[in-house]
Amino acid sequence: MLGGIIVNVIAGVIAFIILTYNLGETYLPADYTQEQGIVAGEIAQEIGFQTGDKILKVNGEDYDRVSDIWSGETLLNSDAFWTVERNGEVFDIQVPDGFINELNDEEFELKFIFPRYEFAITALPEESNINLLEGDMIKKINETSVKFYDEFQEVIGVYAGSEVTLTIEREGELFEDQYIVNGDSTIGFFAGSLLEPARDSYTFGEAVTRGTEKAFGAVILNAKALGKMFGGGVNPRSLSGPIGIVNMFPKTWDWNAFWYTTGFISMILAFMNLLPIPALDGGHVVFLLYEMISGSAPSDAFLEGAQKVGMVILLGLMVFVFGNDILKLFGI
Repeated sequence: MLGGIIVNVIAGVIAFIILTYNLGETYLPADYTQEQGIVAGEIAQEIGFQTGDKILKVNGEDYDRVSDIWSGETLLNSDAFWTVERNGEVFDIQVPDGFINELNDEEFELKFIFPRYEFAITALPEESNINLLEGDMIKKINETSVKFYDEFQEVIGVYAGSEVTLTIEREGELFEDQYIVNGDSTIGFFAGSLLEPARDSYTFGEAVTRGTEKAFGAVILNAKALGKMFGGGVNPRSLSGPIGIVNMFPKTWDWNAFWYTTGFISMILAFMNLLPIPALDGGHVVFLLYEMISGSAPSDAFLEGAQKVGMVILLGLMVFVFGNDILKLFGI
C-alpha cells in the first residue's frame, strides 16, 4: 500500500539532491535588509512598513536570506512578526491573519518589499549625447545626496522638466555636470542594482543532506498550510488542480525549473496520497494497521461504506480544485 508513496518520495528526494548538487543555492543575504533597509511596496505599506525600514529579525530570530522575510515557514508560524528599526526606534510589525494568501499574487514580491540598493549606469541609448558612461554612479542631485535608487527616483521627480546638476563618481573621482530632466522624470540612461547575490555550493554528500531537507521541508510546509486552511488561516482558493499544476511548469523550457517542479509535485503527491482518506493509499494503510493491532479486519459493509465516503470526499475535492483553476484562468 505504501509502494506508490515511497516511489514518489524517492523520486522527489533524488530530484532535490541533484539540483542542490548541480546548482547550489543563490540568494540575497539578509545584510541588505538589515543594514540598508527596504523599499516598501503597496502590500507592505498596508501592513505598516515604510521605505527605509530595516528588518532586524523574523519571528524574533536572526535570518540569513532576504527571502526568509516572506517564506512560507515564516508566515505559517503562529503569531508571526517582523522586528523593524525605523529612525533609531525598534518595534514589531505583526503578520496579519491570512497574510499568507497574498503569496498567491503573481506580483507579490514586487508589491511587498525589496532591499534598497545602490545603483550605477548600466547602459545608454544608442544615440545618447549625455556625458555618462557605464559604471558611473550618481551621488548628488543639486545639493541633495542620493545613495539608493528609490531616493534618486524620488528626488529627480521633483525636477521634471528642469535642469539639474549631478555629482557623478567615475573610477573613484567626482565631477559635476548639468542635465535636462525629461517630463517623465528621466534623464536618458539605464540603471542597474549593485546588489550582489551570495551562492552556497555543496559537495555531493552535503547535497544529499541539504536536498533531502528541502524535499521534506516542502511536505512539512504544505502540511502546515493544510492545517491552517482548516483553521481558516489559509484561503482554500490557494488549492490547485491539474490545470494549476500544469501552470507551475515554466513556459519556456528550463531543465532546472522542470526538475524542481517535478520533484516538488512528487513530494506533494506522496503527502496527499498518505492522507487517511478511504480510497487513498493512506486510508488503506489505516485499515491495515487496525487489522494488525486488533487481529481482525473491519467488516466488508464498513469498508464498502468507508470507500463510498472517501470517493465522495475525493470527487468533491476534484470539483473544487478544477473550479479554482478555471476561475484563476479567467482572473476571478
